[in-house]
This record gives sequence, structure tokens and C-alpha cells, in this order.
Amino acid sequence: MAMSASTADGEVMVEMNTTPLIDVMLVLLTLLIITLPIQTHAVKLDMPAPNATPPTFVPPTVDLGVDFDGTITWNGTAVDRSTMDSYLADIAKKPNDQQDEIHVTPNRLAKYDAVARVLADAQRIGATHIGFTGIDQYN
Repeated sequence: MAMSASTADGEVMVEMNTTPLIDVMLVLLTLLIITLPIQTHAVKLDMPAPNATPPTFVPPTVDLGVDFDGTITWNGTAVDRSTMDSYLADIAKKPNDQQDEIHVTPNRLAKYDAVARVLADAQRIGATHIGFTGIDQYN
């Protein structure tokens, strides 16, 4: 801390510099003002009641793969786009809550365009339960 040793008259005067103390207090006050409103706010949500019984229908899953060269596989069997479209049309005919789950597994080296075409075909035909699997290969 800085201290003044003498005045203009030559008398010794000892005073503590309070500027750093005031700066610290202002920072603490600012932090207190910023953090207090966050603690008092609450979000009111009306959550749905939990289901007492689990769903009775467990949809079958389909593994739809896209290989690095654009080859499409349906449950491990190579298919062309027209065959895939007919399979997707069969799935889309089912009611929305009973459609098969489609697990898309693109190869790490697959082009984005090939995967996007498969997803666009599924969306165009009407298959709605689509998700990605095999994402751990990208880590």
C-alpha cells in the first residue's frame, strides 16, 4: 500500500491509500448485483403425467447403411435406390406410431451427398422414425 511520508509543511502524515480497497468493494458489489437475480428466477413448467404402463408396441428396427462408395445397404444387404424407395414406402404406409425405426449408419468416409439423398428419399416418401447410429466412429 502506498503511504505519504510528509506534507508540504514538512510534517509527517501517515495515510493509507484506499483506492484499491474501493476497487475491490465495487467489483464485489457488481458481482453480487449480477448474481442475485439469477438465483430468484424460476421457470414454471407443467410437465405431463408419467405413463403408468409402457407402450405395448415395440417397433422393429431397420439398419440402413451408406458405404464410402455410395452403396446403400438394407439390414446388411446391398440394395439400389428404387428398392430402398419401395421398402421405405412399405414403412410409410403404416400408421405413424407403428412405423419401423430406421437407423442410418453412414460410413466414416461416405460423401455427404449420398447420405443426404438417402435422408431426402426417406422424408419424401413419408418415413418419420429416422435416427443416426454408429456416431462413435467419428470420435
